[in-house]
Amino acid sequence: MTDWFLYRLLPPRPDFAFTMDEREAAAMAEHAEYWRGHLAAGRTIFFGPVGDAAGVWGMAVVRGSSAEEVARLGEGDPAVRAGVARFDVLQVLAPVTLADEGAALP
Repeated sequence: MTDWFLYRLLPPRPDFAFTMDEREAAAMAEHAEYWRGHLAAGRTIFFGPVGDAAGVWGMAVVRGSSAEEVARLGEGDPAVRAGVARFDVLQVLAPVTLADEGAALP
């Protein structure tokens, strides 16, 4: 069974998106490429930064069989491996998708 999860990437500080140093920026560039690969594979349907007044954070909507499976993706995220960010995985409890409405999912 496939479920949907919110992968939430949490930066080390509220102004991180605007104050990254070179090492952090390099890790975030690798992070974006990592998630582009999952997008191309159909594992996620979109990802990107969220403009939150408390500080920008990242998100992806991820398809998976369990929260543990999605957490393994998070553990492989270059930003997490570099110590630049941490993450949460939250299951979407009652998703309504395009497929539910008769349209094909990408």
